[in-house]
Amino acid sequence: MELWPGHPRPLGLRYDGTGANVAVFAPHAEVVELCLFSAADPADPTEARMELPDRSGPVHHGYVRRLDPGTRYGFRVHGPWDPRRGHTSNPAKLLLDPYAQAIDGGITPHPALAIAHPDLSPNTEDSAPFVPRSVAVNPYFDWDGDTPPLTPLDESVLYEAHVKGLTRLWPDMDPELRGSYAGLAEPGVTDHLQRLGVTAVELLPVHHKIHDPFLQGRGLSNYWGYQTIGYFAPHDEYAALGSGGQQVQEFRRMVQALHRAGIEVILDVVFNHTAEGGFLGPTLSFRGLDGHYYHAQPDDQTRYVDYTGCGNSLDTENPFVLQLIMDSLRYWVTEMHVDGFRFDLAVTLSRDEGNPERTAAFFDIVQQDPVVSGVKLIAEPWDIGGGGYQVGNFPWQWAEWNGRFRDCVRDVWRSVPGTMPEMATRFTGSADLYGDDGRRPYSSVNFITAHDGFTLLDLVSYDSKHNEANGEDNRDGESHNRSWNCGAEGETDDPDILALRARQQRNLLATLLLAQGVPMLLAGDEIGHTQRGNNNAYCQDNEIAWIDWAATDSDLLEFTERLIALRASNSVFRRRHFFSGQAHNGAGLPDAVWFTPDGRAMTSTDWTYPGMLQVGVFLNGDVVGRRDRHGEGRRSHTFFLCFNAHWEPATFTVPDKQYGLGWTRVVDTGDDHMSPLTVPYAGTVPLVSRSVVVLERTDGPGVVRGTT
Repeated sequence: MELWPGHPRPLGLRYDGTGANVAVFAPHAEVVELCLFSAADPADPTEARMELPDRSGPVHHGYVRRLDPGTRYGFRVHGPWDPRRGHTSNPAKLLLDPYAQAIDGGITPHPALAIAHPDLSPNTEDSAPFVPRSVAVNPYFDWDGDTPPLTPLDESVLYEAHVKGLTRLWPDMDPELRGSYAGLAEPGVTDHLQRLGVTAVELLPVHHKIHDPFLQGRGLSNYWGYQTIGYFAPHDEYAALGSGGQQVQEFRRMVQALHRAGIEVILDVVFNHTAEGGFLGPTLSFRGLDGHYYHAQPDDQTRYVDYTGCGNSLDTENPFVLQLIMDSLRYWVTEMHVDGFRFDLAVTLSRDEGNPERTAAFFDIVQQDPVVSGVKLIAEPWDIGGGGYQVGNFPWQWAEWNGRFRDCVRDVWRSVPGTMPEMATRFTGSADLYGDDGRRPYSSVNFITAHDGFTLLDLVSYDSKHNEANGEDNRDGESHNRSWNCGAEGETDDPDILALRARQQRNLLATLLLAQGVPMLLAGDEIGHTQRGNNNAYCQDNEIAWIDWAATDSDLLEFTERLIALRASNSVFRRRHFFSGQAHNGAGLPDAVWFTPDGRAMTSTDWTYPGMLQVGVFLNGDVVGRRDRHGEGRRSHTFFLCFNAHWEPATFTVPDKQYGLGWTRVVDTGDDHMSPLTVPYAGTVPLVSRSVVVLERTDGPGVVRGTT
């Protein structure tokens, strides 16, 4: 192979058809060696080393003629050793390219992974036999006219899923495709998502990850994937067709298939920390290239700042770290065609001198970026650092996981007194969080369950976590889950308890899917998936976490489909503006009115009653404030929703005739196989204990037919 000087941009190894330009940021390195391994045999340890011949500022670079796609490679860095000043150059460590578009393999736990001994002397044992390799990738791919669905956020229904767990037990699928990108692209899977009515899959991390050594020692693995080491590389274990770069093309074909089905792809990304852990954790890439630049450090530079609980935090005040993040985001949009991102522990990215700031450089860079600013941006608005709970405080173009919605709705349906007033706020879009700075209801991503915690079925089946399989004596995972087992812990044959659990699942789904904001459904909740009480299945790459499609609760699935269809066909459930409680555009009725069970409009005194667990709400479809693409106003059906979170049955009186002359029951969580029921104005509708009834106006002012 010939080696030429090459160019300092772009960073990483980029194949161009005849060879590859190589550029790596290593500001304190004196020499950077490119180490090449066989493309044909990933097990071949033979290593050819080539010193990158040129340097531009902090970037070492070269151009390698006749380098083929599939070639495995890494870097070795020669330079100063002074850990207390942040200098940790150690050529005994084979390092991944931070910009690698594919990575082959994982780590084998071994003392050679540490960059230093406990006394801070360099660890000179070669790490190459124990670490993964970067892979040169052929960038060419025929997208065949692929176009993004561009579903507006206010019309979105998100579906949080794990690439492997979603299809590992899928019936009627080639076993070799189960649990893979290719499996997710199979027609049976996309058909299910279409029938369900979701508009986007929000995938748990697909960036290349490592399995923590302490988990490997227990025979477990990092299943969720929040130990990222490759921000440009789709994880190779999810590829059915191979790991020598084929995972990139397989991921692209998955995106193609989902887009053809009208489904967007949103990636859960982990830019708050790296998989290298604390200072003496495994040295795989960043620490060996220049840990002082990549990781936030206090004055003692043998330690890392840790806002994440994972041993380190990326230093997003450093321009080269910000460049890495933005280059990664643009790559996934432009080259992999994804439609948005959910940022894990996003508050870490907003820290300026340790403090969360809405004016942080990261937000400014995202805002001005012509690519990244145009896709869906969703924050997990907390981390474990000081002031880390920032729900409602992100910039206007960001949506947020609304943890207050989750907590409040869970409390309401386990009949906690005093929670219904807050539930009214959460159900109508959380204006207290998002309405004071020009944001909209769709800034709130509402959820009841997510990967982290109980599944929906487990939420109504367990009072306590049961994480014994994790090997941590049930100490891990959240202990305060706001769950209720309905009378028995775990599995039971009691028909009354089973009926109550089924009703509670429907209550939670109805509240989620008919609330203002963007609903997020956890994959498997629509069919009654259980993790047998494990609320922290991050290390369970097995039947605990994989969705068991053979055990599908078909009634629950059909109910979920009906709710999502009701939401999709009636824009009163997905308003672009907050309710005001006032009439609009000369209409005689307000956009929303809350009622007591006896049919009176709620007063401020009514809201202060501490035992209140029953409330109704009128949602006026005539004043939803939506316009079509020609600017014409659109209307929706009008609804009256009755919530009975009490342990006793209730009778609700519908509003008088000014609100509508007649109503028809369209949802009843207490009678999933309900018979037809029509109610005249000022008539009554019965609700069983802990249930929701949704009535649609069928006669009266502004009645419209069809969908909007």
